Amino acid sequence: MVYIAVFASGGGSNAREICRHFENHATVQVGLVVTNNPKAGVVKVAEEYNIPSLILTGKQLNDSGFLTELLDKYSIAYIILAGYLKLIPVWLLDKYPDRIMNIHPSLLPKYGGKGMYGMHVHEAVKANGDAESGMTVHLVNNEFDKGRILFQKKIVITQDMSAEEIAAAVLNLEHANYSKTIEKFITGY
Repeated sequence: MVYIAVFASGGGSNAREICRHFENHATVQVGLVVTNNPKAGVVKVAEEYNIPSLILTGKQLNDSGFLTELLDKYSIAYIILAGYLKLIPVWLLDKYPDRIMNIHPSLLPKYGGKGMYGMHVHEAVKANGDAESGMTVHLVNNEFDKGRILFQKKIVITQDMSAEEIAAAVLNLEHANYSKTIEKFITGY
């Protein structure tokens, strides 16, 4: 069995889809859920799926010994970011080279980088009058949203769409495609 850890900071809708997708999977299982936000909805998602979870403090995130021990305890082979808003430390990137994946609510490289997350992205897409947007799954490196792109999917934006409607359409793409992309990357099929 290949165990993955899901890191999330918010409501956990992508985390829920990942947990659902891998709940009875033959070769991949969510072994741990990690958040930096004690009020994050992802904690309830972990409870629903009976997955161990941890609310990580800033000190713990930067403590390589603590986090290494935790990830090793649960035999974590891959880290999946699902709306995790903290920068991944370099030592963790070194421990998991090309094994940390992220989802971003735009067609990278457009609207990537520090401060470009959630509604900030969709508001920028709307303000610039883009004709399309979408989602990107990429590997994580030491720069925000600059890792190797694994998958992208587009939506067409009509002029009358609000930033909230763009966000909803992109989220639907994320839910439909993130788990499948994770599965394909890990299993090769």
